[in-house]
Amino acid sequence: MSLQTAAKSSNALEGIHGVHVVSPFSYDRTTQVGDFQTNKSSEMGTNQRLFIERVWQQRPPCLRPIHCCIRGDQSVLETAANVATSLPFIFLGMQAPRKNLNTKVYANSLIGVGIASSLYHASRGKLRKYLRWLDYTMIATTTICLSRALRNENPKFLMAASALVLPFQPLMVSAVHTGMMEVAFAKRSLKDPDLKTAHNVHKMSSLLGGALFLADDFFPETQFLHAGWHLAAAIGVGTCNKLLE
Repeated sequence: MSLQTAAKSSNALEGIHGVHVVSPFSYDRTTQVGDFQTNKSSEMGTNQRLFIERVWQQRPPCLRPIHCCIRGDQSVLETAANVATSLPFIFLGMQAPRKNLNTKVYANSLIGVGIASSLYHASRGKLRKYLRWLDYTMIATTTICLSRALRNENPKFLMAASALVLPFQPLMVSAVHTGMMEVAFAKRSLKDPDLKTAHNVHKMSSLLGGALFLADDFFPETQFLHAGWHLAAAIGVGTCNKLLE
């Protein structure tokens, strides 16, 4: 039977009430359209996954796990400089105000930062990567303690989330609580003229410290950048102590 004959028979039967004829040719076309839509949806899903993967791979360092090479600093002089510039955090912690439990915990955490940083920079071998994690985690812990010392009314959800994320993403925790401290410092300096000088010094040290931190990340072969970041961070921490007086 020819194609025209089949089409005429189908049209004739379609006129009968209750009869619906499905042509095999229309079935093939429907199947092809369905397959095309399925393939298109699958392709769109694949493209979305690839886009998400690319975005995740390009995430900032604060969202990445901590990686550390086993080798130490470039020279003995750089190691000595990094250890020496870690000690000011111990002295800052010893001199920080201790008015209540929160300020005492913050002061002790500063001492912990100096000790952890010194141990990390003095270490070699496989132990180094674990001490790097301890160093970053101690810094993040200090930022949380500073938030508690500055404000007792911090959102419980934020503090709980910070504690949960701390072991895995300490840099992200540090960034969040440092930002909160910066806002609190700026507000207090507007109300208290005696804090303006400390706040100006804090802003300059923060900008310098951020630049040195990024430079140390992009130019790891350049010596003493990390020690410079230690000093800038110590100046910034010293100005933060003014908020607790």
